[in-house]
Amino acid sequence: MKRLGRIFLSGLLCVAFSAAGYAAEKVDFIVSGRDKGSVSAVQEGGVTYVDLQKTARKFGTGVELFAQSKQAKISAKGFYAILTAPLDEIIINAQSKTLPAPVRIEGGKMMVPTAFFLLPEFQEAVDRYVSFKDGAFYVERRFNLAFADTQKNAQDTLLVFDSLKRLSYQTEQPNKHTVNVTFQNVVLKRDLHQRVKTDFISSMDVRQGRDNTAVLKVILGKNARDWSFGETDGKWVFRAGAQKAAPVLAAAPSPVIQPESAPQTRAETHSVLGDEKPSVLMEADNAPVLSAVAPKPTAVSSAKPEPAPKPAPVIKAEPNPVAVSSARKKMRIMVDPGHGGKDPGAVRSRYREKDWNLDVAKELARLLKKGGFEVQMTRDNDSFIALSERSKKSNKFKADLFVSIHTNASKNRNANGFQVYFRSEKATDKEAAEVAALENEAMQYEEVHYNFVDALLQSLAKNEYINESSKLAGYVRNAVYKQPGIGIAVNRNNSVRQANFYVLKGVNSPAILVEMGYISSNKDRGRLSNGTVRDRMAQGIYNGIRNYAKKEGWIE
Repeated sequence: MKRLGRIFLSGLLCVAFSAAGYAAEKVDFIVSGRDKGSVSAVQEGGVTYVDLQKTARKFGTGVELFAQSKQAKISAKGFYAILTAPLDEIIINAQSKTLPAPVRIEGGKMMVPTAFFLLPEFQEAVDRYVSFKDGAFYVERRFNLAFADTQKNAQDTLLVFDSLKRLSYQTEQPNKHTVNVTFQNVVLKRDLHQRVKTDFISSMDVRQGRDNTAVLKVILGKNARDWSFGETDGKWVFRAGAQKAAPVLAAAPSPVIQPESAPQTRAETHSVLGDEKPSVLMEADNAPVLSAVAPKPTAVSSAKPEPAPKPAPVIKAEPNPVAVSSARKKMRIMVDPGHGGKDPGAVRSRYREKDWNLDVAKELARLLKKGGFEVQMTRDNDSFIALSERSKKSNKFKADLFVSIHTNASKNRNANGFQVYFRSEKATDKEAAEVAALENEAMQYEEVHYNFVDALLQSLAKNEYINESSKLAGYVRNAVYKQPGIGIAVNRNNSVRQANFYVLKGVNSPAILVEMGYISSNKDRGRLSNGTVRDRMAQGIYNGIRNYAKKEGWIE
């Protein structure tokens, strides 16, 4: 069955994603210095495009393709991105970003500029530094300590390191020929073993350990009589030589990390012939801090950057799925007060969710009408409306937006705060899945049953507007966050979420579900039981919808 599903999806992709072909190429993956295969790529207008699905999987992220809407969703912990062909605008965690060139469809594959994988948000999500040069992705740990160079001189040998932070370390010499330097709270760029083969250093080995420690192990050469480790000219240097001396650095050809300042030499020195105990050197509190800028996505690249791509032509044959209709000047909005009638929603004491939902929805509808929008409500009184009927009402109205108003609840009394959801088969996390399950319980009141074809059609319909739903959710979240007088927490990092809400299924427009707060929270319940606070909540939601409509060109 899974195979048939993949064949079916591939067929849809080939039909829906047909486009002019380009010369087939490939882009290699170099991970921590090792070749990890390649992905297919094309060149167009000076821009390198890669196969989005295969490249995302190389980075270990989730990827979903939606053939009908020509969209893809890339997801990782705390991160999602929505890409739409043939647009250069993408959505990352409900925020709009612009790529240097539009997403393309070629040969049934969604192709994306390599710049997408260089975005700081993506690099943070996969916990890697990513650069692109000479036709290859170079992927490294999100390091703050890197081996930079070996310098061999007649009087000594130097092992040079770059660091983005003030180092804490411990040195020990367990025997005459071995020195260990243990670093605390560092992440190495990569593990490395090197046969140095000089009279002062035979070999070196540096490896990442557990709990963010790293160990540099140096095997001294036959003529090493003294060694030291410390800062010199903004670098961290291990020196082994015939006699005690300060290390003198040659000009580095291409530093791994470029510091902004160059502190004076501070080093720990040792005589190899002495019978000393292992020593400890910890960074002094008043020592100068090595100030450095975290490497940008292309910081490790010495190659010239790709030339700026020529402006891509507007492809009018494939419009944005929610492009403004010139036949109608006013945006139509369906406002959906959750629950109602025999379905009370969440209940605490004398308070019922369905009542608060209706009160806020009525005020929101009033504000929208006053603002020049065309508005309908799925219910304007205490009546029961099946979840499936709500989407049908919205589609019959030919709504441009669907906004469902709810109040959250949880067994955890400490759970609180405002959230706004858009629909996805996969929930943001366990909590989001539980919220959806709670709201979907309204299906127990329905007396309507659906066959497999109905379910399939509704499942496909939800894919069409995932991009705009995410964007709308971001606007509403930001406006409620800024609205004074509500007093309910809005976490700007994770209050826009996704889950499989049945009420949003089958809606032929961007659709969001607002959870105003938790009726199970003493604090949120105290706020939402106040009619003035509910009016301010409606005002915040209205401001978000209006900001979205203005951004999308519906209003000035």
